[in-house]
Amino acid sequence: MAKQLIDPQRLPVDAIAGEAALPAERLDAAWLRRRLARPLAWEPELPEDLLFRLGKLRRASVLIPLVQRPEGLTVLLTRRTAHLSAHAGQVSFPGGSAETDDSSPIETALRESEEEIGLLRRHVEIIGVLPDHATASKFLVTPVIGLVTPPFELRADPGEVAEIFEVPLAFLMDGMNHQRMSFELPDGGGRRSFYAMPYERFFIWGATAGMLRNLFHLLRA
Repeated sequence: MAKQLIDPQRLPVDAIAGEAALPAERLDAAWLRRRLARPLAWEPELPEDLLFRLGKLRRASVLIPLVQRPEGLTVLLTRRTAHLSAHAGQVSFPGGSAETDDSSPIETALRESEEEIGLLRRHVEIIGVLPDHATASKFLVTPVIGLVTPPFELRADPGEVAEIFEVPLAFLMDGMNHQRMSFELPDGGGRRSFYAMPYERFFIWGATAGMLRNLFHLLRA
């Protein structure tokens, strides 16, 4: 979402997606490597209307970092600083705009993750990508999936990242935790729906939740 005109946390929940949680064997690093090397057919949920409504979009990439913890995989996320012009205070994956020197969307995701949170690429094993995701802030984002091996040290860029945290992958890969919400766009622009996945004090929503939703579809196929 671009300029935030509503507080998404105050909106009523329209529906719960409600699909069964992924079985434990599908939340294992070795299983993920195999699935992403040879993905089965699946149907992504993408905000296709944005492609036509927003016109030209800038290229960007994010890293979906799956951290290999002894208790199970977690997803590393950030909370953006409050003063940013886009997505201020929102939960995001590390990532950002493509630069002319970037050789690929994967390079963009790795470079931006190093710059934003100090995650060195030697700790990251890229295992796949998700379909490009359009955002209302006029970006076309490539989500890059990586397994992250501890130990590693993180260093948040104070100009962009207020907080770094992790959420169990098992929580995010459970359709009972996927809330569907919506709001009316200004000036008769219609109604926009989005997913939210609240976890403890963090409200994961919008494009970040949408990309996690597509990861869920890919892994449950």
